[in-house]
Amino acid sequence: MTLELPGVLWAYRTTTKSSMGETPFSLVYGTEALIPMEVGEPTLRYFRVDEESNNEAMLINFELLEERRDMSRVRMEAQKQRMERYYNRRANLRYFKVGDLVMRKVTQNARELNAGKLGPM
Repeated sequence: MTLELPGVLWAYRTTTKSSMGETPFSLVYGTEALIPMEVGEPTLRYFRVDEESNNEAMLINFELLEERRDMSRVRMEAQKQRMERYYNRRANLRYFKVGDLVMRKVTQNARELNAGKLGPM
């Protein structure tokens, strides 16, 4: 395995997740990450930021971080509920009473008497 793992981990942490609507990096640190290429070779976006406005933006992001985490948690729960509804829509629920006959799975190694599919449990 080469030095590909750190790049893959970085990509995973800085990619927006559909369930959260945010990147894991931004939920932990409160700001979006710079791509390593931009750090090594600065772009116009990197040059145009002055330190004072950057500090103000960082403080605002930090104050709103808890709200972003809460909204992310709400999105995750909504997605879980959608998946649960989808699963339950396709599931066939059956309710049995005591004494109902049910089919059971019989394997080849069952050599008991009355081990057929409708035998008692």
